[in-house]
Amino acid sequence: MMKRKSYISTALLLVVALSACGKNMQEERVMYSNIVTEENKGMNDVAEKNSEMSDVITNNNGLSEEDLGKFASGIATAEDNPQESLSAESTPQELSNSEAEGGATLNDEIEELCPLKYSSPRADVKYGAFTHGTYYSETCGLERGYSILLPKDYSEDEKYPVLYLLHGIFGNEYSFSGDSGNRIKEIVGNMAADGLIEETIVVCPNMYAASDPNQQPAFDPESCLPYDNFINDLVNDLMPHIEKEYSVLTGRENTYLAGFSMGGRETIYITLQRPELFGYVCAISAAPGIVPSADHFMTHPGQMAESEMHFAQGAVTPNVFILCCGDKDSVVGSFPKSYHEFLETNGSEHIWYEIPGADHDNNAIKSGLYNLFKQIAFDKAKEGHGTEP
Repeated sequence: MMKRKSYISTALLLVVALSACGKNMQEERVMYSNIVTEENKGMNDVAEKNSEMSDVITNNNGLSEEDLGKFASGIATAEDNPQESLSAESTPQELSNSEAEGGATLNDEIEELCPLKYSSPRADVKYGAFTHGTYYSETCGLERGYSILLPKDYSEDEKYPVLYLLHGIFGNEYSFSGDSGNRIKEIVGNMAADGLIEETIVVCPNMYAASDPNQQPAFDPESCLPYDNFINDLVNDLMPHIEKEYSVLTGRENTYLAGFSMGGRETIYITLQRPELFGYVCAISAAPGIVPSADHFMTHPGQMAESEMHFAQGAVTPNVFILCCGDKDSVVGSFPKSYHEFLETNGSEHIWYEIPGADHDNNAIKSGLYNLFKQIAFDKAKEGHGTEP
């Protein structure tokens, strides 16, 4: 446990590479075909998208598709396998394990691991399903896609807060929706069912904001530029589209941002550039490249100097800004901690914690998302919109 403040824990010595979110890509291909719903008719075939991704993978440093799957969708773990549904009568004691007992205690403390009560399917909870949508991006000059998780009983008569959730390098809008191991549906659905948070819409965009439809991600600076361009696509094109097409609550208090790996890197960058837009932010296992650096695969020119890694003076900043990473992360190593140290040195308030036993995997994703929503729940309760702390 730790309070809402910067916290320096034992340094992780491994410094390695860029990254992403979830399971291996071969498994994702099978899942993708199950994700496509009636709303997807007329869209590009998912298998074709993944065939193109496979071609890209073969051209990167001689690494196998399985190896690059770690960047595209994270490292699979035993916990990724679906658990049996928990009955409505299960008590917190029955749901607990040695790492995470019971449910949430509504306070502003970080819980390093997501409790099983919130990461497991429950018989008493109805969960939403991912569908697919498109929008025209003036930034890219292209039609672009996103996956979207709507509450099970989504209604235009209700308005919902929205989380924009960003994938990692070599990923796309299907990276999160194609991996059940991240437990996004369960965490959001369970916490809403328990009255901790409001029913929430989750938008998973394609973060590779290239203007050339033939350009593909790779381990070189030019190929990574479209990730840095996503801030323009998000703010100018995607967010206005979501607010027009779906029944969402607007304003920073109801707008959240999170990302894993390369998505974590861009989450930090976007938050520093446009902090007034997002009330709650979480960067999970953030990849290198915000500041000039080098890893096992490439040299990163950086988006800003270390001394520039802070909020502008007088800026309206997020209510909560979380950075976290597994303490056994074999992909991004100590880069997330270095971002924490730069922010701390430069006087920008945030929360930093490490996830015990987690690699570059879904355990990190589940922890980050759970703690993000727990902080939201605590603040909403203080305002009288939820369970009293």
